[in-house]
Amino acid sequence: MDKLLDFFQSTQERTIRRIQQLVEIESPSRDEAGSRMVAVWLEQEARKISEDFKVERITAESYGEHLIIRAFESAGGNPVLLLGHTDTVHPRGSKEKNPTRIEDGRLYGCGSFDMKANIVLMLEVLRAFTELGLAPKRPLTILLSCDEEIGSFSGREIVEREAAAAEFCLVCEPSANGKVKTGRKGTGMFRLKTHGIPAHAGLEPEKGASAILEIAQQIQKLHKLNKLEKGTTVNVCTIHGGTTSNVIPSEAECEIDVRFTSMKEAERIKTAINDLKSFDERVRIEILGEINRPPMERSKAVVKLYEKARKIAAEFDYELGETQVGGASDGNFVAALGIPLLDGLGVSGAGAHTLDEFIFVEDMPKRAALLAKLLLAD
Repeated sequence: MDKLLDFFQSTQERTIRRIQQLVEIESPSRDEAGSRMVAVWLEQEARKISEDFKVERITAESYGEHLIIRAFESAGGNPVLLLGHTDTVHPRGSKEKNPTRIEDGRLYGCGSFDMKANIVLMLEVLRAFTELGLAPKRPLTILLSCDEEIGSFSGREIVEREAAAAEFCLVCEPSANGKVKTGRKGTGMFRLKTHGIPAHAGLEPEKGASAILEIAQQIQKLHKLNKLEKGTTVNVCTIHGGTTSNVIPSEAECEIDVRFTSMKEAERIKTAINDLKSFDERVRIEILGEINRPPMERSKAVVKLYEKARKIAAEFDYELGETQVGGASDGNFVAALGIPLLDGLGVSGAGAHTLDEFIFVEDMPKRAALLAKLLLAD
């Protein structure tokens, strides 16, 4: 089994080049052209590894293309689902601010950590199997969605479909300081709009009903829904309103980010938000949004997969810790179906969603070896 680690170490420069090529293809969420370019590149790379692999590109209108690679189908049994996404949070042109480069053992680039390096790593595992004549215990399905960063509104159905057929799932999202993720919070995304009455702010302000004043009072009420001791957070993260400086504002809106560790808390928050009433009866309230992802709980099946991964990593002196995080992924949908999974199997790095995003180059061979050995294990 040591030959796997040796393989990934010996092919590291080749892997780096492929990561850089993929990172250079900018594919922000909702950028259909960028998403297609990534899908084309990945399809070409997959077909270079083996003509026996089946590649399916699924068009998602207004988002881009989801990609599915099916490999080693002759292995028999339910497949293992390898899960990831091709979209990034970085708008076009961001690579000028965080150029794709290597400095001090770090590979920088927009989307490198979250999560294009990890997509390449999945392909390199397939390449290792074919070049070394190894076969995984089960068929492999790689699913890369194109709208994960914005809620998986088109990808969720595909994720759930593929997960339902899987024996277990390995989510190759970024690791957390090298640790895999055995728990994730669920998420809710809501928008609160207030519709007031405009009036001249100097001549007759009493005839107006301020949408901004109303939303400010509602934000205070929303903040009281927080229960940090239960892992529940409710945060207003953006706010917009008004037209000009001398008019009582008739319109305002804010976005509400909700995180929770149990569906009971999710229902409490959802009900509270949908039951909001106006402080000023002249202002109409509009609520949009919903609970988006259920929580990924640290179940016995998750712990069992983690312990297997930890023992495999220890075989080549690689310490693998675990953690629970507030961020969600498509793995949350898998967990809700009761399918065993392990999240955060990607390369160590930092700066996700920032212009300082990078991965540690030295961690790549070890992470690839861990993923490969998990797929070869009984």
